[in-house]
Amino acid sequence: MDTRSKEGFTGEIRRIGIMGGTFNPIHNGHLMIAENAREQFCLEQVQFIPTGHSPLAHKRQVTDAAHRCKMVSLAISDNPWFVLNEIEVHSSETSYTFRTVKQLKEQEENVELYFILGADSLFDFESWKEPELILENCNVLAAYRKHQRQEEFLQQIERLNRKYPRKFYPLDTLSLEVSSQDIRRRVNEHHTIRYLVPKEVEAYIHKHKLYVT
Repeated sequence: MDTRSKEGFTGEIRRIGIMGGTFNPIHNGHLMIAENAREQFCLEQVQFIPTGHSPLAHKRQVTDAAHRCKMVSLAISDNPWFVLNEIEVHSSETSYTFRTVKQLKEQEENVELYFILGADSLFDFESWKEPELILENCNVLAAYRKHQRQEEFLQQIERLNRKYPRKFYPLDTLSLEVSSQDIRRRVNEHHTIRYLVPKEVEAYIHKHKLYVT
């Protein structure tokens, strides 16, 4: 399944994974996908980049960036390959993927970027702002779970690679049914979120009374 052979990795070019999102809050599903990407594609590092000024902010309420960044920091603290990058949070511009990956590529020479996204986002990718510019600066790893729209998913990978050669790669992940939206709902309804998020994130949410209306 992994089309990039580990044997071909010489270390001369740094392979960096990028996990973007609101992380409102970060959960174990995010961490599992990132770890699978790191292992399957020999990534030297995975950077978690919380959204700063989302273009969809007017459509949904997003927790303050300081809280979201702190939860990411807590969640990844025990993984030496995971790093928090606040590039979007510290920018005054609207957070767009094409802009972020361009800045990351300009900041460091000899780096190959791998943007990690979910299966649903794969089908929406061409509707993103400036998809061609995204692909000029990074490859895309699309996570999917076996037996979940698998044939349709692989057909979409093939179709996109005909249009953008060797830019999209399937990322096989374990099945973990969890979403940030569901976690927020559970907290608000006073249900447990244990084992859905790292214990440090759970404690932080309760300490700061996040997601309770």
